[in-house]
Amino acid sequence: MPCNILFAEDEPVLGKLVKEALEKTQGYTVHWAKNGNDALQYFNDSLPDICILDVMMPGMDGFTLAKQLRQKHADIPILFLTARAETADVVKGYAVGGNDYLRKPFSLEELEVRIVELLRRGKRTSEKSSDGYTLGKYWFSPDTQLLRCPEATYNLSGKEAELLRQLALRKNSLMERSQVLLLLWGDDSFFNARNMDVYIARLRKYLVHDSRLSIVNIRGYGYKLIEHE
Repeated sequence: MPCNILFAEDEPVLGKLVKEALEKTQGYTVHWAKNGNDALQYFNDSLPDICILDVMMPGMDGFTLAKQLRQKHADIPILFLTARAETADVVKGYAVGGNDYLRKPFSLEELEVRIVELLRRGKRTSEKSSDGYTLGKYWFSPDTQLLRCPEATYNLSGKEAELLRQLALRKNSLMERSQVLLLLWGDDSFFNARNMDVYIARLRKYLVHDSRLSIVNIRGYGYKLIEHE
């Protein structure tokens, strides 16, 4: 079945353009909601595969809408579209449950790439049970902050657990350094980047019991949690 997209955008020209492009070039089914209230109603009536939300909308803004969607479904991918470029807005977007952030103006090609990647991440979460992730021979529970394997059990700190969760969500794909720094530390300064490197080093030590798992540094971009076949 074609991917079912909820697209919330109040600007008529952009809304029509994106809907027609995604349906024509990708074969997606796109429900275009012109405000947050209509988007929430459609979400309740027909659970989509991915949500693309404009931040500034009448009636209910994208951040408020995302909070309500997250209360109903913890894992559905959410992509924010916005002309606002302040760091605080980016941080808020991730804090309310967003998975990605695309600034206006954007190209349709970039939007399509972001959608494909978010859908891939969604498929990988099929390996996630209601309370954790299987990573090689390890079992990881973000809620209890426990990482287990036959050889050891680790009680992770809050930042260690959230960092590993972000890596697990993107397993075998890039975890962008700047996005996770904004999410976990609130800014992407050099000091915080070095701090995150320390946490990555700790996670590598925890994962030494399975040679199929590795966290690799993609210089200048971020990290990948790779699970080798």
